[in-house]
Amino acid sequence: MSPVSTYQLANGVAIPVLGFGTILPAGDTTVQAVTTAIQEGYRLFDGAAAYHNEVSVGQGLRQGLAQSQLQRRDLFVSSKVWYEQRGYEATKASFVKTCQDLQLDYLDLYLIHWPANARWHQDWRELNAETW
Repeated sequence: MSPVSTYQLANGVAIPVLGFGTILPAGDTTVQAVTTAIQEGYRLFDGAAAYHNEVSVGQGLRQGLAQSQLQRRDLFVSSKVWYEQRGYEATKASFVKTCQDLQLDYLDLYLIHWPANARWHQDWRELNAETW
């Protein structure tokens, strides 16, 4: 397996330049796909609550880590809060649920799946600020 190329973010965190998107149906196919991706050298995994598969993704991450003898710190895991969960308290609750579903203690990156915009929300700036 070749070394994983990374890009250094402004805060000093290294993010792999190539990632595995997990927009797959929940179940064994996703578990196996994520497990295989780790075995094949992927270290960045991008998911989202809206994919309704975070339990399966988490199982795949755990299996892949166990089979490859890697540690959690060797992976970069991102997820996204769904637009229905925007706002400070709802975003925090969504984050906790994502971590529970993935069975991870932390995420490396948490994004807003669809930030609010002026077309749909009069208070879009405040809504985004609360979510961030």
